[in-house]
Amino acid sequence: MQNKIPDRKTSDPRFHWHIEDYYASDELWESTFSALEQELPGISAFSGRLSESGAVLLACLEKNLELSLTLDQLYTYANMRLHEDSANAFYQAMAARAERLLVQYSAASSFLTPEITAIPEETLASFRAENPDGFAVYAHYFHSILRQKAHTLSPSEENLLAQAAELGGAPQQIFAMLNDADIRFPAVKNSNGEEMELTKGRYITFLESPDRTLRRNAFQSLYSVYLGQKNTIAASYSSSVKSDAFFARARKYGSSMEMALSDDNIPLSVYNSLIETVHQSLPLLHRYVSLRKKQLGVDELHMYDLYVPLVPEADVKIPYDEAKQTVKKALAVMGEDYSRALAHGLESGWIDVYENKGKRGGAYSWGSYGVHPFVLLNHNDTINSMFTLAHEMGHALHSWFTWQKQPYLYSGHKIFVAEVASTCNEALLMEYLLQHTENTTTRKYLINYFLEQFRGTLFRQTMFAEFEKITHEMVERGEPLTWEGMNHIYHELNVKYFGEDIVIDEEIDIEWARIPHFYNAFYVYQYATGYSAAIALSRKILDEGQPAIDAYLDFLSKGDSEYSIDLLNGAGVNLSTAEPIQNAMKVFESLLDEFETL
Repeated sequence: MQNKIPDRKTSDPRFHWHIEDYYASDELWESTFSALEQELPGISAFSGRLSESGAVLLACLEKNLELSLTLDQLYTYANMRLHEDSANAFYQAMAARAERLLVQYSAASSFLTPEITAIPEETLASFRAENPDGFAVYAHYFHSILRQKAHTLSPSEENLLAQAAELGGAPQQIFAMLNDADIRFPAVKNSNGEEMELTKGRYITFLESPDRTLRRNAFQSLYSVYLGQKNTIAASYSSSVKSDAFFARARKYGSSMEMALSDDNIPLSVYNSLIETVHQSLPLLHRYVSLRKKQLGVDELHMYDLYVPLVPEADVKIPYDEAKQTVKKALAVMGEDYSRALAHGLESGWIDVYENKGKRGGAYSWGSYGVHPFVLLNHNDTINSMFTLAHEMGHALHSWFTWQKQPYLYSGHKIFVAEVASTCNEALLMEYLLQHTENTTTRKYLINYFLEQFRGTLFRQTMFAEFEKITHEMVERGEPLTWEGMNHIYHELNVKYFGEDIVIDEEIDIEWARIPHFYNAFYVYQYATGYSAAIALSRKILDEGQPAIDAYLDFLSKGDSEYSIDLLNGAGVNLSTAEPIQNAMKVFESLLDEFETL
């Protein structure tokens, strides 16, 4: 790993994504933006007319999709350019303009849902009967809208809420600018006294280091910076939660959680059952923490000791090219169609590989219908980076297969299923590595890594979900969110989840302040449910072969054309029950057993 992080302009273009696949130049983006800006008000011409005839309704729906797709591509390009370097003022302005245009579009088209819900159902049925072919694709769309009829306001109220959306999104934007563009971390020293540059991208890599001095210094330094911004970030997050509560009240939901889950028809019981089921399994996590303390041979286990591999001699470097080849081999079990698409994505400019100054931290897959998916990485040549590659390509190929079969209307994925494809790839990669590993030390390392995936996804994301539940309920009761209060909540959650055999360092209390997903309310619980579903699906693929593969590829190709619960049921996983989570915990327990025997 380089000691210095390069600027975007000096980083190697061979490892940049081909963002020009959207627009060959910023000038082309600009001309497309201007054309859409002029065309956008035209959608308002349909306002008040949707009940006139089926032809008018259909023309409006098609025009709306046309505008939405162009806006989607403009918005995605601008923000992905900004993510290359968050400090770039030109792309900050471009992304801000795209955001404003999105708000304008939302306001201009806000009449659509309330007018559709106002059409008598018998009238809507007659429209569809007159032109069954034209309306066929909208069956699920209409069902979803009419299902939420009680939460759809009048056209004028919907227009007002649409215009307020930009204000509602301000806390997230403020946090993103602070977290990605403005915050800088001090250099940290290792046990030899050598200084190393600390970034968000390198933080976990440092916590995985066998050098405990480096781990402790990175941990303390990173959180000292967030503690220095505690009041600002607390105000930002509090405003975000208040925004969630406002929109929930305005739409006549009982809570912010109900509004968030209602979009995909997910029962509240799924969220609450996840937390309850994980609580029942916390003794397994406590057992793992105790095992970690014993294996590391420390008098006190600290929070900065949670990521270091328990078998450090197996912690080898995996160059990016090697990671690609291993991922391809591991996912060959998915069949020719999947393997062909994977190879295409890996070699066709979908991926932005390495960290540069100002680049957005973490990893994601994004893209817009009509082009192809893209993947942002901050690759560090570690086994974790290889799993991240498999994970994000799972997202990308989920989109790829959906876009081959579905119209733009259903081209997206609800969050509830979005993490399934990515985590299934990780599980299959792990199974492949275990199958092809005879060395006991390496096998022990991989099992530990698998245990860490459970800890980081099923347990940790559920803890995050519980934090969100608590903070939103506080605001809905009229209680203030202060940094001291949230630190206390977060501290107590860590005590509950990790048990007595670890020191809950005071720095970890502020960890909530650095989690970007908290600004997308009730998002993170789906990592845990998705992980449970992915474990079940990966086992089915390995055990049942082609029938399971066919069902899985069918799931990938359906996009948003069905409710998520139904999509997973079709693939053979029922998340309306606690069974998938309980079964995942059995896998975790079996891994613990094997690690102890090794």
